[in-house]
Amino acid sequence: MRLPLALSLPVLVLGLLVDWYICRAIWLRCHTGRRWWMALAVGTSVLFGGGMLALSFIPKTTLGEDSLFTIMWCLFVYLSVYIPKYIFVAFDLAGKIPVLWHGRRLKWPGRAGIGVGVALFVVLWWGAAVDRYSIDVREQVFVNDRLPEVFDGLRIAQISDLHVGTFGHDTAFVSELVQRVNALNPDIIVFTGDIVNRHTDELPPFAPVLAGLDAPLGVYSILGNHDYGDYYHWDSAADKADNRRRLEDIQRSMGWQLLNNSTALIAQGGDTLALIGVENIGDPPFPIYGDLDAAYDGDLDDERFKILLSHNPAHWEADIADAPDKNIALTLAGHTHAMQVEIGGWSPAAWRYRYWSGMYADADSSHHLYVNIGCGEVGIPARIGARPEITLFTLRRQPSLP
Repeated sequence: MRLPLALSLPVLVLGLLVDWYICRAIWLRCHTGRRWWMALAVGTSVLFGGGMLALSFIPKTTLGEDSLFTIMWCLFVYLSVYIPKYIFVAFDLAGKIPVLWHGRRLKWPGRAGIGVGVALFVVLWWGAAVDRYSIDVREQVFVNDRLPEVFDGLRIAQISDLHVGTFGHDTAFVSELVQRVNALNPDIIVFTGDIVNRHTDELPPFAPVLAGLDAPLGVYSILGNHDYGDYYHWDSAADKADNRRRLEDIQRSMGWQLLNNSTALIAQGGDTLALIGVENIGDPPFPIYGDLDAAYDGDLDDERFKILLSHNPAHWEADIADAPDKNIALTLAGHTHAMQVEIGGWSPAAWRYRYWSGMYADADSSHHLYVNIGCGEVGIPARIGARPEITLFTLRRQPSLP
């Protein structure tokens, strides 16, 4: 989607004003050459703002992955430079409020703005250079007395939202992720959607690496909203359908069992556990492809112990929580990324999603949801505090004794 001119031009003008303000402040307060600083202001704004304006006119839905990868990094560089500048200007203008009443400008707000801006710049680049590669293993013990005894102690590893196109052709991070998952020795591995950003051509460099995921009871996956090719311009419906077929074929060639509105019955010692997988079911504007009733061959309120893989947690909220006719003990989801920002347990994702990270339960605790914040990125190549997540579940019939 092209960024509208009505939005691009104000951003360019605002950048020019911010650069002019900063350079003028330096000239007045440091008594340096005015022409040099004004030239710097104009040059900086033309370089950054003009570049972003030009990029905004490129139709992103037709670009190749290398071009989109470059644009993503350009956007991040722009934001990492200009957001701290906006913060400094806001602080510095606050310091001028006493001037309205013929007072003197306060110096400390401007100095504080410099400190906050520099700190934010460092945090943003730390998120791009460190946090996005720092894998976080979160262990969860899920207790349910309806769990068949033979599955007591079953270990399930969940990963989600790889968005492999974000990594270009560099498989180093994905290789480390595979090694970390396998080192946990899970009995089952599940992937809860969004393996690519826009189309299947992103996946082949990573397929041999992801094929290394290994669990004795299998590796299972579902599709997320990014896996259908809805964010790419196709020449025909047939091309889009072929893109999806290739995505599914590659996952199967990796040894993964793709659960497209279907169920895998895990048999152990004469009992079974149902692992149900639905295609994407989400809230607007995300399309609905999934069908929970079609995914399970039986009554959803029967006695079999069930775990559901559903990409968007909004599906659990709308259709499963507090539903007496759906005997689904645990739903595993992804999708939110915690908006790639999590500081002290808070994320802006809370403004968009009621359930955005971790374990949740409905009113009578008969249905549980776990939201994994994923491993890849969309939009900007950074994770600020919201580190790539591997979740390891241990299923128990009873709580462990202290």
